[in-house]
Amino acid sequence: MNSFLKNYWKILPDFYWSQILIRLPLAIVFITSGAGKLPYHAADGAAFGLSALVWLLVISSEIGSGVGLIVGGLCTLPRVRDVALLGELGDMLTRFSGIVMCCVITGVIWTVLKPESLWLFISTDYLHFSLWVGGLYFALRGNWAVRGSRI
Repeated sequence: MNSFLKNYWKILPDFYWSQILIRLPLAIVFITSGAGKLPYHAADGAAFGLSALVWLLVISSEIGSGVGLIVGGLCTLPRVRDVALLGELGDMLTRFSGIVMCCVITGVIWTVLKPESLWLFISTDYLHFSLWVGGLYFALRGNWAVRGSRI
């Protein structure tokens, strides 16, 4: 029994594609959200109290972070990640995209939702909270979850 517990992680199959189960839907939500704001009109941002420049940054950040998350995920493919520096660049792109996602969702929370308390936000707006946590996961973990390292 003791040897089984010591070798538990070695027994489990390494299914590194599981990160796609969170990466792809998160990227699709951000890309479609940004694309839904096109064509660009500064008046749309003004409705939320945002300047034309900030509205343009919101749109490009949503689309860019979604695309970045997908491209960063492609850098986890075995033949791609073994090319010099592509694995590391993909990890950096994934982390940056996650940070941008957190920033965008934080902006939505502060400027649009304006919850009365953190607990009220977490307990009632699971969609934005889940998007924020998903972005935070990729910002902190990057692609190293699929780089072959075991905890």
